[in-house]
Amino acid sequence: MRIVVLAGGTSTERDVSISSGILVAAALREKGHEVVLLDVFTGYEQDILDVDELFKQNYSFTTSANVGETISDIDEVRENRRDKSNRFIGEHIIDICTCADITFLALHGGEGENGQIQATFDLLGLKYTGSGYLGSALAMNKGLTKSVLMQHKVLTPRGEIFKTEEDAENWKIFPCVVKPCSGGSSVGITIVENRSEFKQSVREAFGYGEREIVVEQYIKGREFAVGVIGGKALPPIEIIPKGGFYDYATKYQAGAAEEKCPADITPEQDAVMREAAAEAFRALHLESYARMDFILDKGNNAYCLEANTLPGMTPTSLLPQEAAVEGISYADLCELIIRKSLEKYA
Repeated sequence: MRIVVLAGGTSTERDVSISSGILVAAALREKGHEVVLLDVFTGYEQDILDVDELFKQNYSFTTSANVGETISDIDEVRENRRDKSNRFIGEHIIDICTCADITFLALHGGEGENGQIQATFDLLGLKYTGSGYLGSALAMNKGLTKSVLMQHKVLTPRGEIFKTEEDAENWKIFPCVVKPCSGGSSVGITIVENRSEFKQSVREAFGYGEREIVVEQYIKGREFAVGVIGGKALPPIEIIPKGGFYDYATKYQAGAAEEKCPADITPEQDAVMREAAAEAFRALHLESYARMDFILDKGNNAYCLEANTLPGMTPTSLLPQEAAVEGISYADLCELIIRKSLEKYA
């Protein structure tokens, strides 16, 4: 097959996306596919475009990525763009994707995961991996996700959406969690113990360009993730941060957290989380694959925190670890995602 892998972009998760894209492209090439790896924002910045030659060469816009403890400088990325425009989709991206059998979306956050690029590709008749525009939009907005989960009786922490710092002052429950409404990779998320910490955390959450934030009750317990492929839940994986909160730095720095899969849980706990993950997948109109995050409290209540429509595929990402327990290699997982995604177009 001819496959375009789209990575990069302008979200706070740009570096994570590039890391995912490099590995996905390499795995698909090992399987014999012709793969072009592109940055969706910068595009292919050459005056002469020979699409056939790009696929024959297995072109990549980069061969390395560094996911540090802090997010990348997006302003610098914008400044270095050749055409200096604010368009999200870069030069020749659509032309190249049109010549592919499918585009593998290795994007994370922002326009790559909120349904906008999915809707654009739908209008252009281009095939892509992952959920469609509706499910992507619902799952990207943490407030909408919470509302949908509650309507479908999927257990989730109590929470509220706030549009201003002043409105957020009405929150009364502590400890609590403050998070940007549409962010990812735990960027901007803080656990707050009291009112004074709360004000600073609210200001920080709004500082990521968000028009809304979510504040929810803090649930103390063990952290888990459950991947879902084609509606079927994978084995839960437990995440044990070595230094407290499972934040951006902890997620992507090797050795910063211990991950156990299969998790040390009872068959009943396993079944509860798998069932909740599959129900959340259906309720949010997700397709192909996704990953749900959970907190399991001492009473064996599994609280679904959020859904990730384009889970990370980096060396430390959770979904590939879950798939490996089921006997699915990384390269086979990439092909499975493509097969399940193509079913949308059958």
